[in-house]
Amino acid sequence: MQTRREFLQQSSLAAAAAAVTLGSAGVALGAEPSAPAKTPSIRKAIMFATVGVPGSVLEKMKAVKAAGFEGVEPMSHMDQEEVVQALRATGLQAASVCCATHWHDTLTHPSEAVREKGLQGLLQSLKDAKRYGATSVLLVPGVVNREVSYADAWTRSIAQIRKAVPLAEELGVRIAIENVWNNFLLSPLEAARFVDEFKSPSVGWHFDVGNVIHYGWPEQWIQVLGKRISRLHIKEYSRAKSDKQGKGAGFDVKFLEGDNNWPAVMKALADVGYTGWGIAEQGGGGSPEGLKDLADRMDKIFAS
Repeated sequence: MQTRREFLQQSSLAAAAAAVTLGSAGVALGAEPSAPAKTPSIRKAIMFATVGVPGSVLEKMKAVKAAGFEGVEPMSHMDQEEVVQALRATGLQAASVCCATHWHDTLTHPSEAVREKGLQGLLQSLKDAKRYGATSVLLVPGVVNREVSYADAWTRSIAQIRKAVPLAEELGVRIAIENVWNNFLLSPLEAARFVDEFKSPSVGWHFDVGNVIHYGWPEQWIQVLGKRISRLHIKEYSRAKSDKQGKGAGFDVKFLEGDNNWPAVMKALADVGYTGWGIAEQGGGGSPEGLKDLADRMDKIFAS
């Protein structure tokens, strides 16, 4: 296990090395594609927790299917049989599973007991994903705050995730780290280094397009993360709303009406060869009409 002192000593050297190359899993910074990039093939899904249509799991999934989605991202720790039956009945596929415990039982918590609970939550998420036929689990790796230093977050989260890698490899399910507002892994170079620490294809990145816009540009993250990207969260964000109404208000905007440069995002995805699921994590899914609007706007995004 890497100590805090080793982490601090190695950070500057690793950042410099990453600026030159990010290894075979990524792309060389500043490199131009050798041929015009094709439009990436992205399949349309939605995060189950954002589906506000009332009813059972089956009724919600029926609404998702009717709106034009191919897939859904269940939360972990749901009733497995209920989810499986709903997937079968609707023909939807599980695009990913979102770990339901990672914010409460963080992998970076000072308490070893809490970190162990967080690990068990991740292990259950992997098992749920396997049951649903999903090959990726969304994981928030931890939180940095007044009680948890950046260096401690690094060493603790890596130590806990490493314990889950054998099960991930056995099940054929990838642990995909998501970029969120957790004061941790705040640059694409650092995110890439974090993934590479595991030296396993069973650890990758769940890239949230909207979460980056407050402090960066999604297309730049995509170019650095490259093949490490396992899944996408499709989300919009408005800097103008953020400036006027507060940081969180930036998410209160429809697809195509915020500050995402979707053509640049799609080009970056094509440049790194991303194909797979684009999962909506966006407001507006509280009615059949709202779900249909989300799906239609995603079609326009993917065609941009």
